[in-house]
Amino acid sequence: MTEKKPWHGVIVATALPFNDDLSVDYDSYAEHVAWLAENGCDGVAPNGSLGEYQNLSDVERAKVVETAVQASPEGFTVMAGTGAYGALQSAHWAEQAANAGASCVMQLPPNVYRANHEQVKHHYATVASVGLPVVAYNNPIDTKVDLVPELVAEIHAAGNMVGIKEFSGDPRRIYEIKELAPTLDILIGTDDTVLEVGLAGAVGWVSGYPNAIPKSCIELFELCTSGNVEDLVRGQEIYRDLHSLLRWDSKTEFVEAIKLSMDVLGRKGGACRPPRLPLAQSVADRIIADTRAAVAKGYDK
Repeated sequence: MTEKKPWHGVIVATALPFNDDLSVDYDSYAEHVAWLAENGCDGVAPNGSLGEYQNLSDVERAKVVETAVQASPEGFTVMAGTGAYGALQSAHWAEQAANAGASCVMQLPPNVYRANHEQVKHHYATVASVGLPVVAYNNPIDTKVDLVPELVAEIHAAGNMVGIKEFSGDPRRIYEIKELAPTLDILIGTDDTVLEVGLAGAVGWVSGYPNAIPKSCIELFELCTSGNVEDLVRGQEIYRDLHSLLRWDSKTEFVEAIKLSMDVLGRKGGACRPPRLPLAQSVADRIIADTRAAVAKGYDK
């Protein structure tokens, strides 16, 4: 049995609610964090991509983490997103997270800049020097850097990475990562690979759709990671039922989609800040239909 660490389990990459004037609605955000805890999630990851951190001022970004910590019950993880263009900015956000009381950080490689391996290793070493455990976030489409298994193993061996949120969408690489770095924790990064990466040995899921249906997602995660073959029958049934909805997490419109699903289910999703604009009606209709289909099958919690 693996010892449960703060970054294990279902860690929700939280959507961020805004007021009508697109200022941050901190009260609704605090309520949402508390609601996720009440519904059985293991933690939250504020200031991830789903939280629109790129569109926040420094003051807002800091207050989001502080709000998450204050709203969290004892033992509930806050894994603060600390992504930035370079190591100094990310280290600053790691320090802010530590001072706010976060448990660990979720760290992208350098954003936008196509950093080489030495630069990426320096980046993670700089953030790790702050002192909080670092969970890497591999999102090669958005960041221009792919944390390939060999590089991941080197960073982990140096003591600068405890786990990795794998968002490449390729579950095959999980096996290579575990061969090269057996003690590194794997976290599912894309909602539509829960079964595949769960079977490959994931111990956590940094997830989007629990913002809307936490209990159903928790059940799915537990069935796919229990190690009990009998659980896979029910796990695959849920996965098949929810997959048309979960795959929105891997699409360009993932923020808008998850917020819209929240709205359909009576949670406050609401608008996004630019450059995201209201969805084309045809896309919105598909998301609404997928959400209602999940509800019709009983996945409304």
